[in-house]
Amino acid sequence: MFEVVLKHQFPGFTLDVAFNGPDRGITALFGPSGCGKTTVINAIAGLLRPEQGRIALDGTVLFDSEQRIDLPMRARRIGYVFQNARLFDHMRVRDNLLYGLRRAPKDDRRIAIDQVIDLLGLESLLSRRPARLSGGERQRVGVGRALLAQPKLLLMDEPLAALDADRKADILPYIERLRDETGLPVVYVSHAIEEVARLADLVVLMDQGRPVMSGPVEDVLANLDSFAHVDAFEGGAVIKVRIAAHDDAYRLTRLAFSGGELLIPHIELPVGQQLRVRIRARDVMLALNRPEAISALNVLPARISAVKREEGAHAEVQVMVAATALVIRMTRQSVDRLDLAPGKEAFAVIKSVAIDRRSLSMGR
Repeated sequence: MFEVVLKHQFPGFTLDVAFNGPDRGITALFGPSGCGKTTVINAIAGLLRPEQGRIALDGTVLFDSEQRIDLPMRARRIGYVFQNARLFDHMRVRDNLLYGLRRAPKDDRRIAIDQVIDLLGLESLLSRRPARLSGGERQRVGVGRALLAQPKLLLMDEPLAALDADRKADILPYIERLRDETGLPVVYVSHAIEEVARLADLVVLMDQGRPVMSGPVEDVLANLDSFAHVDAFEGGAVIKVRIAAHDDAYRLTRLAFSGGELLIPHIELPVGQQLRVRIRARDVMLALNRPEAISALNVLPARISAVKREEGAHAEVQVMVAATALVIRMTRQSVDRLDLAPGKEAFAVIKSVAIDRRSLSMGR
Protein backbone atom coordinates (compact mmCIF):
# COMPACT_ATOMS: atom_id res chain seq x y z
CA MET A 1 0.00 0.00 0.00
CA PHE A 2 1.09 3.57 -0.55
CA GLU A 3 -0.01 6.75 1.21
CA VAL A 4 -0.05 10.26 -0.25
CA VAL A 5 -0.86 13.41 1.75
CA LEU A 6 0.18 16.68 0.12
CA LYS A 7 -0.35 20.39 0.62
CA HIS A 8 1.38 22.96 -1.55
CA GLN A 9 0.58 26.56 -2.41
CA PHE A 10 1.24 27.89 -5.91
CA PRO A 11 0.36 31.38 -7.10
CA GLY A 12 -3.39 31.24 -7.61
CA PHE A 13 -3.61 27.49 -6.99
CA THR A 14 -3.64 25.29 -3.89
CA LEU A 15 -2.92 21.56 -3.99
CA ASP A 16 -4.51 19.69 -1.08
CA VAL A 17 -4.59 15.94 -1.69
CA ALA A 18 -4.85 12.83 0.45
CA PHE A 19 -5.40 9.25 -0.72
CA ASN A 20 -4.18 5.69 -0.25
CA GLY A 21 -3.49 3.23 -3.04
CA PRO A 22 -3.39 -0.58 -3.09
CA ASP A 23 -0.18 -2.61 -3.31
CA ARG A 24 -1.04 -3.75 -6.85
CA GLY A 25 -3.19 -2.57 -9.75
CA ILE A 26 -3.81 0.87 -11.21
CA THR A 27 -4.83 3.92 -9.21
CA ALA A 28 -6.00 6.58 -11.67
CA LEU A 29 -5.69 10.28 -10.93
CA PHE A 30 -8.53 11.49 -13.10
CA GLY A 31 -9.85 14.95 -13.81
CA PRO A 32 -9.71 17.95 -16.13
CA SER A 33 -6.44 19.44 -17.34
CA GLY A 34 -4.86 21.75 -14.79
CA CYS A 35 -6.44 20.12 -11.72
CA GLY A 36 -3.09 19.09 -10.22
CA LYS A 37 -2.72 15.45 -11.28
CA THR A 38 0.80 15.71 -12.68
CA THR A 39 1.89 17.83 -9.72
CA VAL A 40 0.86 15.00 -7.40
CA ILE A 41 2.97 12.38 -9.17
CA ASN A 42 5.90 14.79 -9.44
CA ALA A 43 5.79 15.05 -5.65
CA ILE A 44 5.64 11.27 -5.33
CA ALA A 45 8.66 10.93 -7.64
CA GLY A 46 10.66 13.58 -5.76
CA LEU A 47 10.57 16.16 -8.55
CA LEU A 48 8.62 18.54 -6.30
CA ARG A 49 9.13 19.10 -2.58
CA PRO A 50 5.70 19.89 -1.11
CA GLU A 51 5.36 22.41 1.69
CA GLN A 52 3.48 19.91 3.86
CA GLY A 53 2.68 16.26 3.67
CA ARG A 54 3.71 12.64 3.89
CA ILE A 55 4.43 10.05 1.19
CA ALA A 56 5.00 6.43 2.18
CA LEU A 57 5.41 3.32 0.05
CA ASP A 58 5.19 -0.21 1.38
CA GLY A 59 6.12 0.94 4.89
CA THR A 60 9.02 3.16 3.77
CA VAL A 61 8.59 6.90 4.30
CA LEU A 62 9.71 8.78 1.20
CA PHE A 63 8.72 12.24 2.40
CA ASP A 64 7.50 13.65 5.69
CA SER A 65 7.56 17.40 6.23
CA GLU A 66 7.19 17.12 10.02
CA GLN A 67 9.97 14.55 10.40
CA ARG A 68 12.09 16.33 7.75
CA ILE A 69 12.41 13.20 5.65
CA ASP A 70 12.92 13.75 1.91
CA LEU A 71 14.51 10.82 0.12
CA PRO A 72 16.29 11.69 -3.12
CA MET A 73 14.70 10.50 -6.36
CA ARG A 74 17.07 7.58 -6.92
CA ALA A 75 16.48 6.21 -3.43
CA ARG A 76 12.71 6.18 -3.87
CA ARG A 77 12.73 3.26 -6.33
CA ILE A 78 9.97 4.78 -8.46
CA GLY A 79 9.58 4.41 -12.21
CA TYR A 80 8.23 7.31 -14.26
CA VAL A 81 6.70 7.12 -17.75
CA PHE A 82 6.23 10.58 -19.26
CA GLN A 83 3.88 11.77 -22.02
CA ASN A 84 6.95 11.70 -24.26
CA ALA A 85 8.91 8.47 -23.84
CA ARG A 86 12.22 10.41 -23.60
CA LEU A 87 14.27 7.60 -25.11
CA PHE A 88 17.97 7.96 -25.89
CA ASP A 89 17.96 8.55 -29.63
CA HIS A 90 21.55 7.34 -30.10
CA MET A 91 20.76 3.95 -28.55
CA ARG A 92 18.91 1.02 -30.04
CA VAL A 93 15.81 -0.24 -28.27
CA ARG A 94 17.68 -3.04 -26.49
CA ASP A 95 20.23 -0.57 -25.12
CA ASN A 96 17.46 1.76 -23.95
CA LEU A 97 15.97 -1.16 -22.04
CA LEU A 98 19.33 -2.18 -20.59
CA TYR A 99 19.88 1.36 -19.37
CA GLY A 100 16.90 0.89 -17.08
CA LEU A 101 18.16 -2.50 -15.90
CA ARG A 102 21.64 -1.17 -15.11
CA ARG A 103 20.15 1.42 -12.77
CA ALA A 104 18.63 -1.32 -10.60
CA PRO A 105 20.48 -2.95 -7.69
CA LYS A 106 21.91 -6.28 -8.84
CA ASP A 107 20.47 -8.11 -5.83
CA ASP A 108 16.94 -6.86 -6.53
CA ARG A 109 16.30 -7.52 -10.21
CA ARG A 110 12.88 -9.13 -9.93
CA ILE A 111 11.78 -8.23 -13.47
CA ALA A 112 13.88 -9.81 -16.24
CA ILE A 113 14.50 -8.23 -19.62
CA ASP A 114 13.01 -11.22 -21.48
CA GLN A 115 9.86 -10.90 -19.38
CA VAL A 116 9.51 -7.23 -20.31
CA ILE A 117 10.17 -7.89 -23.99
CA ASP A 118 7.40 -10.50 -24.00
CA LEU A 119 5.01 -8.44 -21.88
CA LEU A 120 5.24 -5.39 -24.12
CA GLY A 121 5.75 -7.12 -27.47
CA LEU A 122 9.18 -5.60 -28.12
CA GLU A 123 11.01 -8.51 -29.78
CA SER A 124 10.74 -7.11 -33.31
CA LEU A 125 11.88 -3.64 -32.20
CA LEU A 126 15.10 -4.46 -30.35
CA SER A 127 17.52 -3.51 -33.13
CA ARG A 128 15.76 -0.27 -34.09
CA ARG A 129 16.63 3.24 -33.00
CA PRO A 130 13.87 5.49 -31.57
CA ALA A 131 13.63 7.53 -34.78
CA ARG A 132 12.27 4.42 -36.54
CA LEU A 133 9.54 3.78 -33.95
CA SER A 134 5.92 4.88 -34.02
CA GLY A 135 4.57 6.90 -31.09
CA GLY A 136 2.96 3.83 -29.55
CA GLU A 137 6.13 1.78 -29.95
CA ARG A 138 8.20 4.51 -28.30
CA GLN A 139 5.84 4.53 -25.32
CA ARG A 140 6.05 0.75 -24.98
CA VAL A 141 9.84 0.98 -24.89
CA GLY A 142 9.59 3.78 -22.32
CA VAL A 143 7.38 1.61 -20.14
CA GLY A 144 9.81 -1.29 -20.51
CA ARG A 145 12.79 0.83 -19.51
CA ALA A 146 10.90 2.05 -16.43
CA LEU A 147 9.96 -1.53 -15.45
CA LEU A 148 13.53 -2.77 -15.79
CA ALA A 149 14.69 -0.19 -13.26
CA GLN A 150 12.85 -2.52 -10.83
CA PRO A 151 10.54 0.12 -9.33
CA LYS A 152 8.38 -0.45 -6.29
CA LEU A 153 5.83 1.97 -7.78
CA LEU A 154 5.26 3.00 -11.40
CA LEU A 155 4.03 6.49 -12.31
CA MET A 156 2.46 7.09 -15.73
CA ASP A 157 1.76 10.69 -16.71
CA GLU A 158 -0.82 10.71 -19.53
CA PRO A 159 1.26 8.18 -21.51
CA LEU A 160 -1.29 8.04 -24.36
CA ALA A 161 -2.08 11.76 -24.62
CA ALA A 162 0.15 12.33 -27.67
CA LEU A 163 -1.13 9.29 -29.59
CA ASP A 164 -3.94 9.10 -32.11
CA ALA A 165 -6.88 6.75 -31.59
CA ASP A 166 -5.31 3.85 -33.53
CA ARG A 167 -2.01 4.04 -31.62
CA LYS A 168 -3.91 4.22 -28.31
CA ALA A 169 -5.83 1.09 -29.28
CA ASP A 170 -2.49 -0.61 -30.00
CA ILE A 171 -0.90 0.15 -26.63
CA LEU A 172 -3.86 -0.24 -24.24
CA PRO A 173 -3.74 -4.06 -24.22
CA TYR A 174 -0.08 -3.90 -23.15
CA ILE A 175 -0.94 -1.67 -20.20
CA GLU A 176 -3.71 -4.10 -19.26
CA ARG A 177 -1.14 -6.91 -19.22
CA LEU A 178 1.23 -4.77 -17.14
CA ARG A 179 -1.58 -4.23 -14.62
CA ASP A 180 -2.57 -7.88 -14.45
CA GLU A 181 0.81 -9.65 -14.68
CA THR A 182 3.49 -7.58 -12.92
CA GLY A 183 1.84 -7.13 -9.52
CA LEU A 184 3.17 -3.57 -9.37
CA PRO A 185 1.19 -0.64 -7.99
CA VAL A 186 0.72 2.00 -10.70
CA VAL A 187 -0.44 5.61 -10.46
CA TYR A 188 -1.90 6.53 -13.85
CA VAL A 189 -2.68 10.16 -14.70
CA SER A 190 -5.34 10.84 -17.33
CA HIS A 191 -8.17 13.17 -18.29
CA ALA A 192 -9.55 10.58 -20.77
CA ILE A 193 -12.52 8.72 -19.35
CA GLU A 194 -12.17 5.84 -21.81
CA GLU A 195 -8.64 5.11 -20.53
CA VAL A 196 -9.68 5.28 -16.89
CA ALA A 197 -12.74 3.07 -17.47
CA ARG A 198 -10.58 0.49 -19.21
CA LEU A 199 -7.51 0.43 -16.97
CA ALA A 200 -8.19 1.69 -13.46
CA ASP A 201 -8.94 -0.37 -10.38
CA LEU A 202 -9.20 2.65 -8.07
CA VAL A 203 -10.05 6.21 -9.17
CA VAL A 204 -9.19 9.48 -7.44
CA LEU A 205 -11.32 12.11 -9.18
CA MET A 206 -9.69 15.54 -8.86
CA ASP A 207 -10.79 19.08 -9.55
CA GLN A 208 -9.05 22.38 -8.75
CA GLY A 209 -6.28 20.76 -6.74
CA ARG A 210 -8.46 18.58 -4.54
CA PRO A 211 -9.94 15.08 -4.64
CA VAL A 212 -13.72 15.27 -4.98
CA MET A 213 -14.36 11.53 -5.00
CA SER A 214 -12.44 8.27 -4.76
CA GLY A 215 -13.17 4.56 -4.82
CA PRO A 216 -13.39 1.56 -7.16
CA VAL A 217 -13.74 2.58 -10.81
CA GLU A 218 -17.24 1.14 -11.14
CA ASP A 219 -18.45 3.13 -8.11
CA VAL A 220 -16.90 6.46 -9.08
CA LEU A 221 -17.96 6.48 -12.74
CA ALA A 222 -21.54 5.44 -11.90
CA ASN A 223 -21.84 8.16 -9.24
CA LEU A 224 -24.01 10.96 -10.62
CA ASP A 225 -21.93 13.61 -8.86
CA SER A 226 -18.95 12.64 -11.05
CA PHE A 227 -20.68 14.02 -14.15
CA ALA A 228 -19.97 17.58 -12.99
CA HIS A 229 -16.23 16.89 -13.31
CA VAL A 230 -15.96 14.69 -16.42
CA ASP A 231 -17.02 14.75 -20.06
CA ALA A 232 -20.71 13.98 -19.50
CA PHE A 233 -21.14 13.01 -23.16
CA GLU A 234 -18.72 10.10 -22.62
CA GLY A 235 -19.71 9.37 -19.01
CA GLY A 236 -21.31 6.12 -17.97
CA ALA A 237 -20.89 2.92 -15.99
CA VAL A 238 -18.27 0.18 -15.93
CA ILE A 239 -19.43 -3.34 -15.17
CA LYS A 240 -17.56 -6.61 -14.80
CA VAL A 241 -18.78 -9.39 -17.04
CA ARG A 242 -17.98 -12.93 -18.15
CA ILE A 243 -18.48 -14.38 -21.62
CA ALA A 244 -21.30 -16.88 -21.13
CA ALA A 245 -21.92 -18.09 -24.69
CA HIS A 246 -21.61 -17.32 -28.41
CA ASP A 247 -24.49 -17.36 -30.89
CA ASP A 248 -22.85 -18.40 -34.15
CA ALA A 249 -26.07 -18.09 -36.15
CA TYR A 250 -26.51 -14.39 -35.40
CA ARG A 251 -22.84 -13.65 -34.60
CA LEU A 252 -23.62 -12.44 -31.11
CA THR A 253 -21.91 -12.92 -27.76
CA ARG A 254 -23.75 -13.29 -24.46
CA LEU A 255 -22.18 -11.58 -21.44
CA ALA A 256 -23.20 -12.54 -17.91
CA PHE A 257 -23.01 -10.10 -15.00
CA SER A 258 -24.54 -9.77 -11.55
CA GLY A 259 -27.68 -8.13 -12.95
CA GLY A 260 -28.37 -10.58 -15.76
CA GLU A 261 -27.05 -10.85 -19.31
CA LEU A 262 -26.15 -8.61 -22.23
CA LEU A 263 -26.13 -9.51 -25.93
CA ILE A 264 -23.44 -7.77 -27.97
CA PRO A 265 -21.90 -8.24 -31.42
CA HIS A 266 -19.63 -11.29 -31.55
CA ILE A 267 -16.14 -11.02 -30.03
CA GLU A 268 -13.38 -13.55 -30.68
CA LEU A 269 -12.70 -14.57 -27.10
CA PRO A 270 -13.38 -17.86 -25.29
CA VAL A 271 -16.35 -18.64 -23.09
CA GLY A 272 -15.46 -17.88 -19.48
CA GLN A 273 -13.20 -14.91 -20.31
CA GLN A 274 -13.50 -12.13 -17.73
CA LEU A 275 -13.98 -8.62 -19.13
CA ARG A 276 -15.08 -5.18 -18.12
CA VAL A 277 -17.50 -3.25 -20.29
CA ARG A 278 -18.13 0.50 -20.42
CA ILE A 279 -21.75 1.42 -21.06
CA ARG A 280 -22.11 5.11 -21.84
CA ALA A 281 -25.04 6.87 -20.24
CA ARG A 282 -26.14 8.28 -23.60
CA ASP A 283 -26.48 4.72 -24.97
CA VAL A 284 -29.11 3.65 -22.42
CA MET A 285 -32.85 4.36 -22.53
CA LEU A 286 -35.38 4.04 -19.73
CA ALA A 287 -38.93 2.69 -19.98
CA LEU A 288 -41.53 2.43 -17.23
CA ASN A 289 -43.14 -0.60 -18.89
CA ARG A 290 -41.33 -3.48 -20.56
CA PRO A 291 -41.08 -2.44 -24.21
CA GLU A 292 -42.14 -4.90 -26.89
CA ALA A 293 -41.56 -5.08 -30.63
CA ILE A 294 -38.35 -3.02 -30.46
CA SER A 295 -35.00 -3.71 -32.08
CA ALA A 296 -32.94 -3.38 -28.88
CA LEU A 297 -32.00 -6.83 -27.52
CA ASN A 298 -31.11 -5.82 -23.97
CA VAL A 299 -34.07 -4.98 -21.73
CA LEU A 300 -33.10 -5.15 -18.05
CA PRO A 301 -35.48 -4.79 -15.06
CA ALA A 302 -34.16 -1.98 -12.86
CA ARG A 303 -34.95 0.25 -9.92
CA ILE A 304 -34.19 3.98 -9.95
CA SER A 305 -31.69 4.84 -7.21
CA ALA A 306 -30.85 8.51 -7.92
CA VAL A 307 -31.85 11.40 -10.18
CA LYS A 308 -29.70 14.47 -10.82
CA ARG A 309 -30.88 17.40 -12.93
CA GLU A 310 -28.35 19.67 -14.65
CA GLU A 311 -28.82 23.38 -15.21
CA GLY A 312 -29.25 22.91 -18.95
CA ALA A 313 -31.35 20.44 -20.89
CA HIS A 314 -29.92 17.23 -19.44
CA ALA A 315 -30.29 15.01 -16.42
CA GLU A 316 -28.67 11.79 -15.23
CA VAL A 317 -30.52 8.87 -13.69
CA GLN A 318 -28.82 6.04 -11.84
CA VAL A 319 -30.57 2.69 -11.79
CA MET A 320 -29.69 -0.57 -10.09
CA VAL A 321 -29.94 -3.74 -12.12
CA ALA A 322 -29.81 -6.15 -9.19
CA ALA A 323 -26.50 -5.07 -7.55
CA THR A 324 -25.07 -3.40 -10.68
CA ALA A 325 -25.34 0.37 -11.21
CA LEU A 326 -26.04 1.86 -14.64
CA VAL A 327 -26.36 5.52 -15.57
CA ILE A 328 -28.80 6.96 -18.10
CA ARG A 329 -28.47 10.42 -19.64
CA MET A 330 -31.70 12.02 -20.79
CA THR A 331 -33.45 15.37 -20.91
CA ARG A 332 -34.91 17.04 -17.85
CA GLN A 333 -38.23 17.02 -19.71
CA SER A 334 -38.12 13.21 -19.84
CA VAL A 335 -37.46 13.04 -16.10
CA ASP A 336 -40.52 15.20 -15.40
CA ARG A 337 -42.75 13.58 -18.01
CA LEU A 338 -42.08 10.12 -16.59
CA ASP A 339 -42.10 11.42 -13.00
CA LEU A 340 -38.83 9.64 -12.28
CA ALA A 341 -37.80 9.32 -8.65
CA PRO A 342 -35.71 6.97 -6.49
CA GLY A 343 -37.48 3.70 -5.78
CA LYS A 344 -39.47 3.62 -9.00
CA GLU A 345 -39.38 0.41 -11.04
CA ALA A 346 -38.30 0.68 -14.68
CA PHE A 347 -36.48 -1.07 -17.53
CA ALA A 348 -33.05 -0.14 -18.85
CA VAL A 349 -32.85 -0.59 -22.63
CA ILE A 350 -29.43 -0.96 -24.29
CA LYS A 351 -28.84 -1.48 -28.00
CA SER A 352 -26.43 -4.32 -28.66
CA VAL A 353 -24.58 -2.31 -31.31
CA ALA A 354 -23.85 0.43 -28.75
CA ILE A 355 -21.29 -1.93 -27.17
CA ASP A 356 -18.36 -2.51 -29.52
CA ARG A 357 -14.82 -3.82 -29.06
CA ARG A 358 -13.65 -0.39 -27.89
CA SER A 359 -16.11 -0.62 -25.00
CA LEU A 360 -14.56 -3.86 -23.76
CA SER A 361 -11.30 -4.52 -21.98
CA MET A 362 -9.51 -7.58 -20.69
CA GLY A 363 -8.79 -8.54 -17.13
CA ARG A 364 -10.41 -7.94 -13.83
